[in-house]
Amino acid sequence: MNVRAMGALLRSRQTSCLELVQQAIDRAKQQEELRAFIALTAAQAVAEAAERDRELQSGVDRGPFHGIPIAFKDLFYTRGVPTTAGSKVFENFVPDFDATVVERLRAAGAISLGKTNMHELAFGITSLNPHYGSVLNPIDKSRLAGGSSGGSAAAIAAGIVPMALGTDTGGSIRIPASYCGVVGLKPTYGVVSRHGVLPMAFSLDHVGPLGSCVEDCALTMNVIASTPTEFNLPPLENLKGLRVGVPRSFFFDRLDKGVITAVSRSLTAMERAGALVGDIRTPDFAEINVAAPFVQFAEFASLYVQQHDRSIIGADVWALLEQGRMVAGHEYVNAQRLRTVFRREMDALWQKVDLLVTPTTPIAAPSADQVDVTVAGVEETVRMASTRLVRGFNYLGEPALSMPCGKTANGMPVGLQLVGAPFTEARVLQVSKTLEGMLEWQP
Repeated sequence: MNVRAMGALLRSRQTSCLELVQQAIDRAKQQEELRAFIALTAAQAVAEAAERDRELQSGVDRGPFHGIPIAFKDLFYTRGVPTTAGSKVFENFVPDFDATVVERLRAAGAISLGKTNMHELAFGITSLNPHYGSVLNPIDKSRLAGGSSGGSAAAIAAGIVPMALGTDTGGSIRIPASYCGVVGLKPTYGVVSRHGVLPMAFSLDHVGPLGSCVEDCALTMNVIASTPTEFNLPPLENLKGLRVGVPRSFFFDRLDKGVITAVSRSLTAMERAGALVGDIRTPDFAEINVAAPFVQFAEFASLYVQQHDRSIIGADVWALLEQGRMVAGHEYVNAQRLRTVFRREMDALWQKVDLLVTPTTPIAAPSADQVDVTVAGVEETVRMASTRLVRGFNYLGEPALSMPCGKTANGMPVGLQLVGAPFTEARVLQVSKTLEGMLEWQP
């Protein structure tokens, strides 16, 4: 059930905030094996729900999120509640204030159910966490939920909450959205405040929503965005005149057959709705994917350069930290210089098209025990395959949304990525909402 449907039940007095929250808590407890949560704050949620009910009874309505159960990735400061980043490094860290986005959602009436599980320190795409248990994919528990915001995506896909916040540094909202069959939005860099969010790589980190539908993400952006923009625009009657660029080179080079089929159908649906769909040449994303890790690894290492106790950090994250320590200063600076060059090339591209449409991930969710995957005859690590089509938009800062667009032969969801020019989140969401109605995809 999405945010709007829950709100309709509340305002028609068919349910109460307390009932909605208690049902969400029950669902979370019934599905503990998913390990979607690091901590459930049930008592606090129940107390807040009772207060939201009293407000409604007295005529106070805070808006669409009034009394709606949500969750926060365990990177977000929550006053009086531990914020662990999925790591023993922060297991005793209890913030004395809320992150800006947490504060805004609370003011909007949303009720936090707890802190969602994640890849340790947000550096990874599997959410296989050695400290708090690995997040399972609700659609097929033998497969990855994706990461690093895996718990947030799993909580939505399991029907526990309709929306949860995540962060995206190299695809960490869009990858789990793709693998779990939910919607995830990485806004333009800087549109959503990162104050009170534990950093991973400060010039690449983005805060954004994951939701059960596009509208859930749009409603969330209305609350958390720092810009006074209306993000929840009505769907369009058609897509007539919309210039859709399809970057065949790189983004369509190596894809699973099920991904090709689902994405191709989506492009056909857009064309039938009047969109002007055509191939477009982009900056060299293969080169972007080479440059971006120098920024990510160096910035991550700068945060933990004094962390010498490897016994409290998982082996995979420790290995990445060690790689980050080896990035030289000139390599980091040159990667930032290249970023400026690619940024100019993208600005020129946006004079030609309104949207880019690509697959989110070249594969559907792999098995949890897979280390490597073979796509179109080429073997690569699960990490590299998962991030290949998404990482570049963190480096460049464009808004990018993943939405489900179909299934593979084995029933796993396929993610479609829609990318817009900087600060065009409202347009991306509107087109996505329109396309959502055309595809009528159901998990």
